[in-house]
Amino acid sequence: MNDKTARQKILDAAATLFYNDGITATGINTVTAKADVAKMSLYNNFSSKGELVDAYIAARHQEWLDLYQKRLEKTKTAKEAILAVFDAYQDHAEFAYEKGFRGCGLLNAAAEFPANSSGRNAVRQHKEQVEAIVAEHLNRLLKDSQRVSYIASQLSFLLEGSMARAGLEGSSRQLQLARHMAEDILDRECQHD
Repeated sequence: MNDKTARQKILDAAATLFYNDGITATGINTVTAKADVAKMSLYNNFSSKGELVDAYIAARHQEWLDLYQKRLEKTKTAKEAILAVFDAYQDHAEFAYEKGFRGCGLLNAAAEFPANSSGRNAVRQHKEQVEAIVAEHLNRLLKDSQRVSYIASQLSFLLEGSMARAGLEGSSRQLQLARHMAEDILDRECQHD
């Protein structure tokens, strides 16, 4: 027995389709067919496709935060907490995607949005939050706040760049390499501070 609400069925279907095929290429009829709900159910739960897209972005963000929290709970040091960010990206890449791994679903979505749209801003805020998480843990390792900011940006670029490459290759290998690079950076920084 499937006890998911119509809203959850719609959101799950949209998440799969938006990730696999893109937001623009996915029509409402395709979403309702995959969710196995009436079109009216969609509009009873979401006032528009735009609202459904916003819910997808928020759910995708929360999904990563939950993965990170699980990883964070197993850490004992600030260095491990920073590396847990990389591990959570790796976890996301290892999901059983219907049509294979295509990289970060949020960045894929952002590429379809106009420059100053609410969806694009939501993705930017997520990426800024990830960098802030890294900086928060770096503050426990390093004394110089300017160095914290610089290293947080460096690790963020490494993380996002490796995710983009991993998506292009359809493999999480680049994320694993980025994690090793991040560990090297952290080891060097801790020696100097």
